[in-house]
Amino acid sequence: MKTTANTIPGISVKSIELFLDYSVRFYERQFLTRDHATRGVVERFEELLNEYFTTDKPQTIGLPGVAWCTEQLNLSPNYFGDLIKKETGKTAQEYIQFKLIDMAKEQLFDNSKSITQIAADLGFKYPQHFARLFKKQVGQTPLEYRSLN
Repeated sequence: MKTTANTIPGISVKSIELFLDYSVRFYERQFLTRDHATRGVVERFEELLNEYFTTDKPQTIGLPGVAWCTEQLNLSPNYFGDLIKKETGKTAQEYIQFKLIDMAKEQLFDNSKSITQIAADLGFKYPQHFARLFKKQVGQTPLEYRSLN
């Protein structure tokens, strides 16, 4: 049997493309057909993060990771990541970082706390990591943000 660049013995490239197209549509359809089951995941994720930051977990455990969140929500990491991306337009990691920066902005209004203390309260091991993430997200260092607000 002769093979060409567009065929594999017994299978054509068009057949493979058709199969992959069906697979993608089937995968994406799960988010539409399971809307009632997944509707609360983002809200539960938000509540989980809020609860995390109101306890001493940031100081004892450190920053919350996607793996920790999926374990708490009893979801697989891949499914959770795809769902959060589809619902929010952000990856789960970006969403966690967005939440961290929001919490930091609130705490920066309290001039009695140093930047180092705020970083530690949020779970950062190194204040430089906090400052770098803050500047990347906000466009200003935490100190600049504090002085302007």
